[in-house]
Amino acid sequence: MRDIPASPFAFPLTTEAVALIVIDMQRDFAEPGGFGASLGNDVSRITKIVPDVARLIEGFRLAGLPVIHTMECHRPDLSDLPPAKRDRGNPTLRIGDQGPMGRILIAGEPGTAILPELAPLEGEVVIEKPGKGAFYATPLGEILKEKAIRQLVFAGVTTEVCVQTTMREANDRGYECLLADEATESYFPEFKAAAIAMITAQGGIVGWVARVDDILEGLAHG
Repeated sequence: MRDIPASPFAFPLTTEAVALIVIDMQRDFAEPGGFGASLGNDVSRITKIVPDVARLIEGFRLAGLPVIHTMECHRPDLSDLPPAKRDRGNPTLRIGDQGPMGRILIAGEPGTAILPELAPLEGEVVIEKPGKGAFYATPLGEILKEKAIRQLVFAGVTTEVCVQTTMREANDRGYECLLADEATESYFPEFKAAAIAMITAQGGIVGWVARVDDILEGLAHG
C-alpha cells in the first residue's frame, strides 16, 4: 500500500487490488456533430482531457493493472431505452435518430465508438451500459469480483452524471473510489466543481480526488 496525495486526505493505493474505469470517452460526446454537440454543448471541453486520460491508461497498462472502458449505448431496437430517457428535453437529435456519425448512441454505430486515441486494447474489458451508472444492467460487478478488485480509479465524462453516478454505485458496493481530476470533465465547469465538492464532502463521503501525476507516481512506486 502507498499513500498518494488526494483530497480530502491521502488515498491508500493498493496496487494489487486497483483498476481504472474510463467512463464514456465516446465520439458522440466529444466530437462536433455528435450527440453532445447536438444538445448545444462545447465539446472542446471534453477533448481537452484526452491527453491526461491517455496518460492514465498508459500508466495502468505499464503497471499490468486492469483498464475497464464503458460506453453508453442502446440496442438497435431501442428495447433497453425507456421513453423517459429518449423523450426528455427538446434536442435536435434524440437517441436512436440518424446523426452525422450514425444512429445516436446505438451499439455498433461509429459515433458510439470510443475515441481512437483512447481505444481499448485486445483483452481489455468494455462495458456497454444503457444507463448513467456502469453497474446497472451490466456485468461490471461480477467482473470486479472475479479480478479481486477493491479500489477503483475513475476518469471520463461527464463528471457530474455518468462518472459520479458510477462512483456512487461503487461506493455503495464497498469500493474505495478515486477520481482523477484532470482526466474527467463536464460541459459545464461549475458542474464539475460541484460534483467534486459532493464526492469529497464530509471526509470523502463518496470518495477521493487526486491529480493524474500523483496517481501515476503511486502506480510506479506501489
